[in-house]
Amino acid sequence: MIPAQQYRFLRRSLRDGRSFKEKSSRWDRLHLDPWLLCFLILNSILGLMIVYSASSQDVTMVLRQAISFAVGFILLFICAQIPPKVYQAISPYFYILAVLLLILVLFVGDTRLGAKRWLTIPGIGSMQPSEFMKFSMPLMMAWYFSRHSLPPKLIHILMALLIMFVPFVLALLQPDLAIGIVIGGVFALFLSGMSWKLIIGAIAALAVAFPLIWSFVLQAYQKKRILTLFDPESDALGAGWNIIQSKIAIGSGGMTGKGFLGGTQSQLGYLPEHHTDFIMSTYAEEFGFVGVFFLFCLYAATIFRCLMISLNCFHNYGRLLAGTIGLSLFFYVFVNSGMVSGILPVTGDPLPLMSYGGTAVIAQLAAFGIVMSIYTHR
Repeated sequence: MIPAQQYRFLRRSLRDGRSFKEKSSRWDRLHLDPWLLCFLILNSILGLMIVYSASSQDVTMVLRQAISFAVGFILLFICAQIPPKVYQAISPYFYILAVLLLILVLFVGDTRLGAKRWLTIPGIGSMQPSEFMKFSMPLMMAWYFSRHSLPPKLIHILMALLIMFVPFVLALLQPDLAIGIVIGGVFALFLSGMSWKLIIGAIAALAVAFPLIWSFVLQAYQKKRILTLFDPESDALGAGWNIIQSKIAIGSGGMTGKGFLGGTQSQLGYLPEHHTDFIMSTYAEEFGFVGVFFLFCLYAATIFRCLMISLNCFHNYGRLLAGTIGLSLFFYVFVNSGMVSGILPVTGDPLPLMSYGGTAVIAQLAAFGIVMSIYTHR
């Protein structure tokens, strides 16, 4: 076989033994997964609808969010074209850039609601470096573990914890609880085959250290949020207002909801942050149990698809990265839903692809583009 023919064969042949003709569908040529793309588009449409309602029909806000979705889907398509080996090579640089942005925000960041978490980019707008770190952490952890044999040894686990510790401390200085930043690393540790003995031991160590965390790590407002969780009526007009109004909105939605644009808690201004942190409450009031069930089915389908892509991947980097992105989506949905329903403290984590905010939307869609790349370049 002459070199030109050999190159053409290698470019068109698959590692799992199928021929190019069997593989060559339109979606494969575009390097897109139709199922995952369908779930994301449906989720985005719901997100734009509920932002329109929660913002009191503010067309300007909806337009900004639509532009963020457009940029996110373009970035998704671009990311899907790049082979996973490229991401594996540049993952450490993404992590270093994210750490530098977290350091930069401490010096020149914008302060909002008592926290310095935003950077203003002239001509573009503001961004949250913590959202970029949520995107970079799974890349970094998948890169690190793919360089070593699995399950990881103790020294490798300690190094992984150090990788997570640096951005965690930087986020605490903002101040931010920073659980969302390191959760990608935690899931990567879990998927790498970390011993259950170590997992149980780590949970026990956290339980023992909780009094120290309460005394020296948690800020006063974070302690108040945790205490309010158990008795929101003790400060109904203060710290407990958010949870009380959120539960009223969810409960008043009933089975089928009050209808699009028919919510009262959000439309009359009783529900705080109803287009960002508490957008699930707005959605539940207007679409009821049926609407929430449909939204959760969309999230579950997206997570399941990511996990299936992870299981069918032939290399550790792609397997860890796709699984971590899927489980991270589960974490963010669980935390936000638990927060608005009063079973978890108020954390400020947005609902993926639903809450208003450009940085989070773009970062999430870019991450799913990498998942599609892992699938189509298998």
